[in-house]
Amino acid sequence: MKTQVITLDAGEAGEIELDDAVFGLEPRADILHRVVRWQLARRQQGTHKTKGRSEVSYSTKKIYRQKGTGGARHGARAAPIFRKGGTYKGPVPRSHAHDLNKKVRALGLRHALSAKAGAGELIVLDAATLSEPKTRALAAKLKELGWKRALVIDGAEVDANFARAAQNIDGIDVLPSQGANVYDILRRDTLVLTKAAVEALEARLK
Repeated sequence: MKTQVITLDAGEAGEIELDDAVFGLEPRADILHRVVRWQLARRQQGTHKTKGRSEVSYSTKKIYRQKGTGGARHGARAAPIFRKGGTYKGPVPRSHAHDLNKKVRALGLRHALSAKAGAGELIVLDAATLSEPKTRALAAKLKELGWKRALVIDGAEVDANFARAAQNIDGIDVLPSQGANVYDILRRDTLVLTKAAVEALEARLK
């Protein structure tokens, strides 16, 4: 499939052929869901923790004698039924990550790219470069292009001036081609790929 290439100044820069094996698939929600769940699970810190019966700051001395009080039998104030006692089977530090086959991850990225291309939310940029790292100048260009919530993916390396100018613009993310991922692609309204990014992604996903 062919698509138009534009410049940062909203000018035309010819056309580019996109590989149907990467950008022309029929998106599957189940594949995208699996990959996004895998990504978000890996992001979780897993540092949540509560104190158990053996960890709370209480004496382990028996409260009162076992029988003859007319009340229930208890061993210590650290029991979970008492106020400020230990938590029964509370959360402990752990990893939330789970395995996902590499082929499924690559397929998810192809489906995410195809979803954007099919929805008309994919834009190919000639180059994401600036002569100076000026946020105001870049913001004016993006406003003229109509990009409010966009992910810009460049080639192997991101232009330092462009990345620095974009870091203070709300709703604009910039990534190298190696950092392209399903979650970030789907969470933005517009996906912007440079010509270098298209070549890198097609070489990576073919």
